[in-house]
Amino acid sequence: MTDTLNRRKFLRGSAVVGAAALATPAIAANHTTTLKMQAAWGGGIFLENAQSYVDRVHAMAGSSLKIDLLAVDSVVKTSQMQDAVHRGVLDAAHYVPAYWYSKSKAASLFGTGPCFGWSSQEVLGWVNYGGGQELFDELMGTLGLNVVSFFNSPMPAQPLGWFKEEIKNVSQMDGLKYRTVGLAADVLLEMGMSVVQLPGGEIQPAMKSGLIDAAEFNNPTSDRDFGMQDVSKDYHLASFHQSQEFFEVTFNKRKFEALPEELQSILKYASEAENSNFYWHNTKRYADDLQTLQNEQGVNVHRTPDDVMAAQLAAWDVVVDRISAEDAFFAKVIESQKAYAKNVMGYLNLNQPDYKLAYNHYFG
Repeated sequence: MTDTLNRRKFLRGSAVVGAAALATPAIAANHTTTLKMQAAWGGGIFLENAQSYVDRVHAMAGSSLKIDLLAVDSVVKTSQMQDAVHRGVLDAAHYVPAYWYSKSKAASLFGTGPCFGWSSQEVLGWVNYGGGQELFDELMGTLGLNVVSFFNSPMPAQPLGWFKEEIKNVSQMDGLKYRTVGLAADVLLEMGMSVVQLPGGEIQPAMKSGLIDAAEFNNPTSDRDFGMQDVSKDYHLASFHQSQEFFEVTFNKRKFEALPEELQSILKYASEAENSNFYWHNTKRYADDLQTLQNEQGVNVHRTPDDVMAAQLAAWDVVVDRISAEDAFFAKVIESQKAYAKNVMGYLNLNQPDYKLAYNHYFG
C-alpha cells in the first residue's frame, strides 16, 4: 500500500513538473520583439504617416512586437537604407522605391511609373491582385536582396511643382533646371529639361540660390512645410511625371521570417489598413494647406496646361520603349501593368460618372 501511494505521489509530482515544463515555452514566448525601422522622412506629414503604420502594428500586436521608428539619417543615409535592411544593420525601412531605383529602373515602376490611365489606387490593386507583388519579389531575388516589402498609402498625383513664372505652354519647359526623382527624371530629360535629383530638404535652398529653376516634391502640405511659397509664387497642380506613388515598408527577410506567423500577418495587414487612413487623412490636409497657400500666403495656383501633360505622355512612351528594349524584366512589368490597367480602367471609365461635372454643378 505504501509503495502504491509513493508511486501515486511520484506520478502526480511528475505531472506537475511536466506541466510546468510545457508552460515554460509559452512564458518565454511572451516577450517583446523590437524592430528598428528608419524612415526617409525627417519630419512633416510623411513621418506622421510612418508613425501611423507603426501605431497600427502596436495596436494589433500588443506587447509582442514593438517598432522603434527612427527619423531620416538616424543610422544611414536614405540612399543606403535598402542595403542596411538587406545586411541587417536596420530591421526595416519606410520609404519609396524611387529612392533606390538606381539598382534597377524597374523599381520605379512600383509607384512612379508611366500612367496608363490609372491612379495610385489601381496600381496598388495591380500589386495585390494583378501579379505586381510577385514581380517585385522576383526582382528582389534577381538583385539578391534579403528583404520582404509591402506597399501602402495611395498618393494623389504629384503637382508639376513650383516655377518662377506661370507655365502657359510646353515651350517654357525647355532647358529649365528642375528637381525630381526616379524615372520621372528620364521623362523630363526627354522633354528637354535639365534634371537635378535632390533630397526633399535641399529643394527650397537650391531654388532660393538659383541652383534650380523649378521643383516638385509631392504635395501641398510637404511643399508648404519646406517653405516653397517663400521662393516661388507660381504653383502648378496636375502632372503625369509622377501621377501615382505609394510607400514601401521593407523588412530584413531573415528577421521577418523568424517572427511567428501571426506577427508576420500583423506587419502585412497593418500596411493594408494604413491605405485607407493615409488617403482620408492626407487628402484633407493637402486640401487645407492648398487653401492656406492660396488665401494666406499669396501663391498663384494653376492647373498644368494640357500640352505639357500630352508632352509628358509622349516622353514616357520614348523612355519606356528604350528601357524595355534594354531590360526584359522591365518590359515584363510594363506588359503586366498595361494588361491590368486596360481591364480595370476599362470598367471604371465606363462606370464612373463625371465627378467634376457634379462638383461644378454645386460649387462652380
